[in-house]
Amino acid sequence: MPWETIRKRPDDKATAVLTDYDQARAAFTWSGARADLDGLPDGGLNIAYEAADRHVAHGRGDRIALRWLAKDGTSRKFRYCDLAEHSSRFASLLRSLGIGKGERVFSLLGRQPDLYVAALGTLKSGCVFSPLFSAFGPEPIRTRLSLGDGRVLVTSEALYRRKIEPWRHELPGLKHVLLVDGGAGPDDGVLDLRRALPAASPDFACAKTAPDDMALLHFTSGTTGRPKGAVHVHEAVVAHHVTARCALDLRPGDVFWCTADPGWVTGTSYGIIAPLTIGATLLVDEAEFDAERWYGILQRERVTIWYTAPTAIRMLLKVGADVARRYDLSSVRFMASVGEPLNPEAVVWAQETFGRPFHDNWWQTETGGIMIANYASADVKPGSMGRPIPGVEAAIVERTADGRVHPVEEPMTAGELALQPGWPSMFRGYLGEEERYRRCFADGWYLSGDLAMRDTDGYFWFVGRADDVIKSAGHLIGPFEVESALMEHPAVAEAGVIGIPDPIAGEVVKAFVALKPGWTPSEALRKELLGHGRAQLGPAVAPKAIDFRASLPRTRSGKIMRRLLKARELGLPEGDLSTLERDER
Repeated sequence: MPWETIRKRPDDKATAVLTDYDQARAAFTWSGARADLDGLPDGGLNIAYEAADRHVAHGRGDRIALRWLAKDGTSRKFRYCDLAEHSSRFASLLRSLGIGKGERVFSLLGRQPDLYVAALGTLKSGCVFSPLFSAFGPEPIRTRLSLGDGRVLVTSEALYRRKIEPWRHELPGLKHVLLVDGGAGPDDGVLDLRRALPAASPDFACAKTAPDDMALLHFTSGTTGRPKGAVHVHEAVVAHHVTARCALDLRPGDVFWCTADPGWVTGTSYGIIAPLTIGATLLVDEAEFDAERWYGILQRERVTIWYTAPTAIRMLLKVGADVARRYDLSSVRFMASVGEPLNPEAVVWAQETFGRPFHDNWWQTETGGIMIANYASADVKPGSMGRPIPGVEAAIVERTADGRVHPVEEPMTAGELALQPGWPSMFRGYLGEEERYRRCFADGWYLSGDLAMRDTDGYFWFVGRADDVIKSAGHLIGPFEVESALMEHPAVAEAGVIGIPDPIAGEVVKAFVALKPGWTPSEALRKELLGHGRAQLGPAVAPKAIDFRASLPRTRSGKIMRRLLKARELGLPEGDLSTLERDER
């Protein structure tokens, strides 16, 4: 069904950071955005200095930078001066261990204060920070440490003993393991961070890093092959700062809650860097998702900006609006979504439940920051990812047989989403894979691998990954459209759609569906959902088959793993499963 545009109230438009989209785009320059940050006192640019030390230099050191909520209900507060001091001690420790500029420091931790100190301290020292999922098994950890040539690993004793110690001797380059909770034994290079950090000097002059010096290494898994290490530089902080302001409406003094796991790019770009450069208070919850806990946090901590994933939003929708209405969520000014496209039903549900919509946005590990967004001052079209941020030029393009790239001018025509290079957080390479990096660019465009459409108002609409799109009897069918239609049925909590071979049509659509509480799989319900799909989408696009699942396989960043559904359906190799969050077949 077509969803009505959600019109913004006049006060939303007047009080937003970005009040007029067209004016902001016309006036914007990246050099002007760079001037909003300090830079190092003696020249250069360093992410950690912009996130912590500059606030101290400007007399803002006593502001609360981080509020950490433990699973047991206790909490800790860290001022900006605390983060500056602790990160300086961590940088001093790295220096004393002989870890030099440009060497890689990995973290294998959950959402706990040591992670944030390690990240800032690593960047302050001039080293490169690379986060890992704490839920990774031994093999993906070893693979990434090997590919990234990790010199230091920051982790807990339990994770080290269980996941690293058995094979550590196979990576002689891994010189030091820092255990955040003590327990260091006789192993060479295993240190108790609780003892080592207080003994390290708090007087550390931030390394003089240049804007193009490597700062962050984020691994991203493709459908096949080994993980790719996307390289980002210190200049990325300019884009983190700008997008936090214009796309997330973030301001100094805001209480900002990004629920992303720290092991993936959002947990670094917007779970650490962006809110700290703004001067906001970063809220961090150690526990995993629980609807009542989350609503309690929003109410008690007076969260003003909430950035979460479509998976979590669908789980809240599954619990129901009645639970949300038991809490006072009036402090929340802006809500945004990240990780995968947000189904229009969830946007409308949020508007009805909270009195404001979730604002979807689009970006990738490779872009380093938000590229396309729905803004606080702009009307929201449910199901759309929004419009490009100031300073970013986006287009829908098609590749020709000779390898050239041409923009598609016809509105609402599917093609590949492409960006003109030049934004500061653009990745600067895949570590050790120059040819793989070059294949991402053609004719002056970065080619995202995502298919999308653009309407006459300049809003972009996600269709699917190029390798997810279903070709059926001459139709190009985006799985997201079909999944969204199925989710309009009151029984459906989430849906995943793939194409399966058909001798006549080439491919036909098959859907995998997880049901909301109170609904039971049955043949009658299957037929009802098939009929619902035909009514909403038409027979050419609707699913021809539906299977029920307790839940769908997805990554820890919330993306449904359609290629895994397809591999299992067709008996194909399952590929890299290192980012799989859960698997209930």
